[in-house]
Amino acid sequence: MDKFVVSVADASHVKYAEEICELMADSAAKRGTGIARRSPDYLQMKMNEGKAIIALTKSGKLAGFCYIEVWSNGKYLANSGLIVHEDYRNHGLAQAIKERAFKLSREKYPQAKLFGLTTSMAVMKINSDLGYRPVAFTQLTDDEAFWKGCATCVNYDILTRKNHQMCLCTGMLYDPEEKKRQWKNKSEKVQEKILFWKQKVKIK
Repeated sequence: MDKFVVSVADASHVKYAEEICELMADSAAKRGTGIARRSPDYLQMKMNEGKAIIALTKSGKLAGFCYIEVWSNGKYLANSGLIVHEDYRNHGLAQAIKERAFKLSREKYPQAKLFGLTTSMAVMKINSDLGYRPVAFTQLTDDEAFWKGCATCVNYDILTRKNHQMCLCTGMLYDPEEKKRQWKNKSEKVQEKILFWKQKVKIK
């Protein structure tokens, strides 16, 4: 990873927006999968808002990208548009970008639920490692603006026929409240075990 610089994008990176859009479209075409396309202006807005992660080589070439979208008045977030240039794959870059996007999302919106839709097994693995779990689409945002964003995907007709209940993508969710409950339950179990052994051994 010392070959790349992964950072929060800002105004100095807007020059890469068109190249990122072309990279996304080319990747989707080669994989034969759907993608919600975004315009260079939209990606530039994300960069200016500090809601995007960009990966560059040490020489300044575009290596990867991801951005944050906010839905339902900040109750839900999506780390969208994850892309890695084919010349720089198999270096763990996708995971590094995703981890930085996850960290940025938690910093900006600590109470929000993070979700994503993907057909990529690699992305599913990265999401799982971050604490996401597969869920039904009904557990994702009901914000119409989000689902309209899928209109440019080649599989959109499947989504509409299924009334936004399912598609070829897998829905995944990270719920911070659920994580808090899990840690609380785990802590309580540990405390119970400690108390049990103290009573059994009669520690003085």
